[in-house]
Amino acid sequence: MALKVLVVEDDEAMAVALRDGFQYEGYEVLAARDGESGLRLAEEAKPDLVILDVMLPKMTGLEICKRLRGAGNNLPIIMLTARGQEIDKVLGLKLGADDYVTKPFSFAELMARAEAVLRRCGGQAGSVSGASGTHTFGDLAIDLDHHEARRGTDEIQLTAREFRLLAYLIQHKGEVVSREQLLDSVWGYDSIPYTRTVDTHIAKLRKKIEEDPSDPRLIITVHRLGYKFIG
Repeated sequence: MALKVLVVEDDEAMAVALRDGFQYEGYEVLAARDGESGLRLAEEAKPDLVILDVMLPKMTGLEICKRLRGAGNNLPIIMLTARGQEIDKVLGLKLGADDYVTKPFSFAELMARAEAVLRRCGGQAGSVSGASGTHTFGDLAIDLDHHEARRGTDEIQLTAREFRLLAYLIQHKGEVVSREQLLDSVWGYDSIPYTRTVDTHIAKLRKKIEEDPSDPRLIITVHRLGYKFIG
């Protein structure tokens, strides 16, 4: 069965080009020309991937991303931003977008990024290749199949990115993983030098899952090398 991609783009020429390109590559394509329609299709049609423009009528792409992630929807999202919209790129990633592409771009670049995002998600929204089941660490329980984290009976609210980061660390429990390895596997950025991004997300994750974030017992820093999940 062909993978389904939702293109949310109000520029007609761009929307047609993206539709034709993805159809040529064998994808089933859904399209929306405004934010409200895009959000509805993302929720109802359950696409495998969303190509989401930032500037849309009725509702921005950023708001769509925020609402989807807020509802626990982890479907892969690639955002399209205009040149110079650096703040939108940063905000989009913070809201849970998986990647972004700056206009103008080649379809080959977008296709490569789409394939990378889908590989990281195992071909379906929110999954992590090789990691499954429920893992318990004291009173902390991480259900990788249903994307849930609990301490006792209390649910821990994790963003889609935080959950994928945690799942990757659990999958590689006991191994030292570098910041570059995490950027490549969780973010898909195999050459971007912003390793501070990893440190920031690790710090946020520790605040949510560690009993004492200032003295972490699950996610350990390995000086100059990266991190290790010891559980």
